[in-house]
Amino acid sequence: MANIGIMDGAYFVSRSDILAWINTTLQLNVTKVEEAASGAIHCQLMDAIYPNVVPMHKVNYDAKNEYEMIQNYKVLQDVFDKLKIAKHIEVNKLVKGRPLDNLEFMQWMKRYCDTISKGVIDPSYNPVERRNSSKGGKEMLKKCPQPAASRPRVQPRAQPVISKPTAGSARTTAIRAPTAPNTSDYQLFDKQVQELREQISDHKLTIDSLEKERDFYFAKLRDIELLCQTPGYATLPNAAVLKILYATEDTEDILDQARALLDGNGEAEADVSEEKEPADDFEEAEEAAQDEEVFMNGSSDVTAAMSTVEVQ
Repeated sequence: MANIGIMDGAYFVSRSDILAWINTTLQLNVTKVEEAASGAIHCQLMDAIYPNVVPMHKVNYDAKNEYEMIQNYKVLQDVFDKLKIAKHIEVNKLVKGRPLDNLEFMQWMKRYCDTISKGVIDPSYNPVERRNSSKGGKEMLKKCPQPAASRPRVQPRAQPVISKPTAGSARTTAIRAPTAPNTSDYQLFDKQVQELREQISDHKLTIDSLEKERDFYFAKLRDIELLCQTPGYATLPNAAVLKILYATEDTEDILDQARALLDGNGEAEADVSEEKEPADDFEEAEEAAQDEEVFMNGSSDVTAAMSTVEVQ
């Protein structure tokens, strides 16, 4: 569960779904995934599915500097260790507040929490009360943006009546004043603009994720290409190729590890060759013994023949 593959459905959950899940679970009004970069939200999400396991009094919702955020991630890592969750937290990336890094980790958090809680948080859990024991927790609701008050409807002012003279009579014509825009129209436009911005942001994150995945697999293929071009290794690539293909992280030394594996196979073959040499010596000795036996048999026959001649 801790190591979810990059192609798992968990990493295709949209940013808007992630934000809705956070706000519903913790009664917050988070508008960007980067707002979770401090690690405080992650700690409380774990607190929601594991009551009384997370020391919420050590969590700092008011963390602004990286060293303050790191303290929150230490609390989170301690919880992971206590629960034996083998998940590596890339703290150095998360505290930078980059959207993609924070989205990926929050996608993992959602999958994990949904798996443990079956998608249902204990109704007795009070996120506001639990948050009050944290530094800056009481201020979270005050910092959340409140819905804007509806604008008062503007009553159009009557325009002066302009009289237009005509032949024979003076007819007055009233000019209709333009209707003021409805407040609901403004709200509708604002909502549409916000939705479009969210779609653009989601598309950008998807593109970034696909580019990262593309670079990951291109690096694998490049390592395999270099490995196959290594002199002397043309007949021994299988195990090393699998070493590269099954690597779960884009480590810089994976090619060296594969080559080291090939070097180990080469040494093993050399050892086998050396072990075969005594067998070759034994075969040569056996052949020499056979030749000597033939020679001795031949000598015996000649001696016997000479003895017969002397007797006669």
